[in-house]
Amino acid sequence: MASSSVLPALRRPIAETLATLDFGRRVFVAMGRSLSARRFPLAEAVVQTWYAIRVCTLPALAVSIPFGIILALQVGVLAQEVGAVAFTGAGNTLAVVRQASPIITALMLSGVAGSAICADLGSRKIREEIDAMEVMGISVMERLVVPRLIAIVVVAVFLNGIVMFFTIMTTLSISVVLQDLPPGSYLASVTTLAQVSDLWLSLTKAAVFAIICAVVASYKGLGAARGPTGVGEAVTSAVVTNFVLLFAANFAISQIHSTFAGGPIG
Repeated sequence: MASSSVLPALRRPIAETLATLDFGRRVFVAMGRSLSARRFPLAEAVVQTWYAIRVCTLPALAVSIPFGIILALQVGVLAQEVGAVAFTGAGNTLAVVRQASPIITALMLSGVAGSAICADLGSRKIREEIDAMEVMGISVMERLVVPRLIAIVVVAVFLNGIVMFFTIMTTLSISVVLQDLPPGSYLASVTTLAQVSDLWLSLTKAAVFAIICAVVASYKGLGAARGPTGVGEAVTSAVVTNFVLLFAANFAISQIHSTFAGGPIG
């Protein structure tokens, strides 16, 4: 009896996951077709990129600075307890580059840019603009989804760098001012343990998170129904789904990197 009740409950999430994956496949097919045919909507991509930068940058900075303060205090106290004060800078920096910066970027993309994409496409759906485009033979994927995907990836890489810089500067300031660590030894420990591969890992995470965010938000938006209430439900579902998938993707990428590249704080 228990198994018979569990299967129907799992059927809908599995079907939704498969539909989202198929939607992502169609998005990339449309992207390749758009680029090969030289009909990529560059103007739309620029508009979406600028909009995402405007709405995401300040919230990301507002989160990164207090996050850096908390991280510096916690790592500093732990380093003093285990007698590894000389590696405080490396611990802070690696934690920011490998984990904190991509996660903050992902949260901002999901909560701000992703919800905006979902609401925009959902509004177009209930106003029957999507149906009108299809009747006129205009590819919704190429015209609306692909430029938003490209824009989110560009903004994710840019935003990841901004968040990384400000968070590292915050951890450095807190460690030097409040914990009396010499700036020279702090930076020396960073150069000792940090590698270029850590930066590539961070950028890769940001790009993957952006792709997931854009695909899920677009899928939920284009599937909105039942008027404005349906759009609100689609936005909520997109944000929650993105949060779950982004943390799962972060865990998977971190484990893969730790397996093949090794190193601390994978």
